[in-house]
Amino acid sequence: MAVEQAMHLFWKNGYHATAVPRLTELLGIGSGSLYAAFGSKDGLYAHALKRYCDLMVAALDEDVRAGSDIRTAVRAILITMVTPDAADRERGCLLVKATTERSTHDVTAAQVRATITAMESVLAAALSRARSRGELRDEHSPVELARFLVTFVQGLRVMDQARVDRSFLEAAVAGALKVLD
Repeated sequence: MAVEQAMHLFWKNGYHATAVPRLTELLGIGSGSLYAAFGSKDGLYAHALKRYCDLMVAALDEDVRAGSDIRTAVRAILITMVTPDAADRERGCLLVKATTERSTHDVTAAQVRATITAMESVLAAALSRARSRGELRDEHSPVELARFLVTFVQGLRVMDQARVDRSFLEAAVAGALKVLD
């Protein structure tokens, strides 16, 4: 529960704008308890980021399995990403925040890389299944397509934070889907 609460606070504010007193207040603990449980703010952040990443990869896996075919599933995933969260537009993506705020922090960078690899694995497996069902041509490499899609997804998240016009993003999604033809 504490990791989940901290995850939401880091997600909303980012690492640097989340002060230890705010964390301890949110969690209802003293700073000594935070340090005893997690070692440091960095330790709590590492747990919170891992929780976020695990949830994101699990949701991606569920989403690619939900479509009747790979194109429908990928389109639904991408369109969801260009639909801003009206309730919390400022929140964005914690993985993007982690990448931009803490790219020189070894533990954070390793978690980002592990998550990117996990996303690639989920997508490559889905694309391989799609190719075996005849939904993708044999010359398409599931791994190459998965890497493109992971990169494109993260790009969409960055563009969303930049408040790029939705019609621009929808056109980009339409273009990206052509790689599945």
